[in-house]
Amino acid sequence: MARRKSRSNNRPVKPKLKLDTVFRCPFCQLENSVGCSFDKDLNIGEISCSICHAGYETKLTPLTEPIDIYCEWIDECERVNQKS
Repeated sequence: MARRKSRSNNRPVKPKLKLDTVFRCPFCQLENSVGCSFDKDLNIGEISCSICHAGYETKLTPLTEPIDIYCEWIDECERVNQKS
């Protein structure tokens, strides 16, 4: 009896989509002016605008990405504006 021929895995590998790391500032509306930094020792993520110096800090989780911090910042801005 002959052994069956095994299939080789020749499927192309799809590249992962890269998420943004620089964003538009919600205050001065300039594109690519907001950057994000992580302090893994203190578990703090900081995002700030290089033009108007507006910023936001939040606690990090192991799965936190820069887009997550930016979305939290936008949500917090909307929440504060609805209170006023």
